[in-house]
Amino acid sequence: MIKRTLYAELQTLLTEYPVVTILGPRQAGKTTLAHQMKGYAYSNLEVPETRELAITDPNAYLNQFSSNVIIDEIQRVPQLLSYIQNKVDQEKINGRFILTGSHQLQLQEAVSQSLAGRTAILKLLPFSIAELNDSHIKFSDFEDYCYHGFLPRIYDQSIRPGTAYSNYYQTYVERDVRQLINLKNQTLFEKFLKLMAGRVGQVINYQSLSNDVGVDNKTVKEWLSILEASFILFKLPPYFESFSKRAIKSPKYYFTEIGLLTFLLGIEKKEHITRDPLMGNIFENLVVIECLKSRYNQGKLPNLYYFRDSNGVEIDLLFQDGPDLVAIEIKSSSTFSSSYLGNIKKFQAISPKVKKSYLVYNGQALQLSQHIDVLNYTNTGSIFC
Repeated sequence: MIKRTLYAELQTLLTEYPVVTILGPRQAGKTTLAHQMKGYAYSNLEVPETRELAITDPNAYLNQFSSNVIIDEIQRVPQLLSYIQNKVDQEKINGRFILTGSHQLQLQEAVSQSLAGRTAILKLLPFSIAELNDSHIKFSDFEDYCYHGFLPRIYDQSIRPGTAYSNYYQTYVERDVRQLINLKNQTLFEKFLKLMAGRVGQVINYQSLSNDVGVDNKTVKEWLSILEASFILFKLPPYFESFSKRAIKSPKYYFTEIGLLTFLLGIEKKEHITRDPLMGNIFENLVVIECLKSRYNQGKLPNLYYFRDSNGVEIDLLFQDGPDLVAIEIKSSSTFSSSYLGNIKKFQAISPKVKKSYLVYNGQALQLSQHIDVLNYTNTGSIFC
């Protein structure tokens, strides 16, 4: 079994809170992680009979468990949270419940209302490169990582990536969307998802996207919100503090599972990635999500942004570390060029908050002057350690 970095933080939080809630996309390994905690009973609210009891008689449902319990897919019965609140307030025992959920929009709202101060929230994405490396699973190039993706089932059960992501899309993405919105035209939604794949890492233009899909702006924003809440997409907000007049203020979107991105782009072999016109965007998606995983795996908020202004200064990724900023430029090239540092130096000149900068690329690590380090993409997570 591949060890999850988040395990240590989960262990600690169970000694500090009566409830720990693990959020993340389907098939990311939330249940497997929870089962690593010894002495917990297990209940899955996806099971119709179990869900029916939890809905109709929540007290009877909870009274089944005299000691610690894992409750899977809690978003299926969010009203259960009020009864869990009552129980933990009476018992005052830390580590009593581990909850998991696949849809953060509804669940986080319900948690904030019912379990405020009683639960810690963790977010788990599929495997990171660091987690694979720690288990001696290494690929020789980034195209392999992008093609195989990071879904645990691919590594635990040796499933072919093309088959895995086709089934993942049909079984989970489509199903979850149908449950959350009144989807009248499945074809339009499929077109929308593929257009998002084709525009990955670009500043979003809602009007252009709605025109190309054939739906209105409101629908596009609703679909984006659902995909973000379901952990299919990650919204990278712009950083415009102190730059409000000239900074771009629209977000960018990335796929949290890069294997799903390459599937939606029609990539059937790793060799196709190198020839794809979006190769640079695919590599950027890989690095951005590795940064996101590193933050989540420490139990922390992302604090990740990008920057672009009307003068052409652009930084692919900014990390806000307290009052300081860390600037990260991303290039898919395997050969270093000093020209790659142009935007970093421009941003350093206009922002005194930048204390450290990195170039993440496909080549060998280098240490430069002016507080700039050059890293190979496989060591992206070290930026946040």
